[in-house]
Amino acid sequence: MPCVLRQTGPEQLRSLGETRVITELAHQSLQSNAYAPVKGLIAKVDLRLGCDPAALRDIIERHRHVAGHLLKGIRDPAAREPRPEDLMIPGPGPSYLYGSENFRAGLRILGQLGLTYDAWHYHHQNADFLELVATVPDTVFVLNHFGTPLGVGLYNGARDAIFQQWRAHMQELAHHPNVYVKLGGLAMPDNGFNWHTGAQPPTSDELMGRQRKYYLHMIDCFGPQRCMFESNFPVDRLSLSYSVLWNAFKKMVADFSEAEKNALFHDTAARVYRLEVNQGVSSPG
Repeated sequence: MPCVLRQTGPEQLRSLGETRVITELAHQSLQSNAYAPVKGLIAKVDLRLGCDPAALRDIIERHRHVAGHLLKGIRDPAAREPRPEDLMIPGPGPSYLYGSENFRAGLRILGQLGLTYDAWHYHHQNADFLELVATVPDTVFVLNHFGTPLGVGLYNGARDAIFQQWRAHMQELAHHPNVYVKLGGLAMPDNGFNWHTGAQPPTSDELMGRQRKYYLHMIDCFGPQRCMFESNFPVDRLSLSYSVLWNAFKKMVADFSEAEKNALFHDTAARVYRLEVNQGVSSPG
């Protein structure tokens, strides 16, 4: 999708252009009886505006005015790598966003408004994230992409050590009941599996062989009721196909109960993002 941010006006309002376009697409999908209609969106807002609660609430309200009941939460990425030149898709996060008191104030406002925070950061930021969720217990956090274990640049060849550290961090994170997790987003080139350079993309069995331990560890820690499968498309398309990814998900949990499968593939996301209520979508204003 081409850039849909507003190109003029105050910087903090430019993401309204993105919210407007996604709302229009959602409206079209619902009107056309699409097989998988868009029932929610996560908007981009600079939560450091929490230093001025009235201003932050006003900006969020502008997104809600555009999206209506589709607005489910906010994503303000914290992903930041000391050597961004090593990454194909470096994160845009400012330095130590999670430690900013203004940012934390913004997160508390999200909780008061009943909105989630979708978190994206790298594995070496997991300790900072653990501290953050403990200080904002009344806001619901959704960890994206497993906390993105990196495997390129400084981290090339360190996968086993990173996995052990990541594993311990996820066990600790699961003790915080306000945290949910998305299972996916491990097929980005920066994860270091190098599928984007292969002569053929991986099969679902090949994906299972190299990544199943990440998925099962998260489910063991958080339980199906706090986990939801995610695709991270179109970014994952650099490495594999949509059908291969979802076939791998099905194979990973083939021996789970029907209730557990329903939670992973639908129910957790529907509950956390409130996707089954207030689904009337008016035309964007």
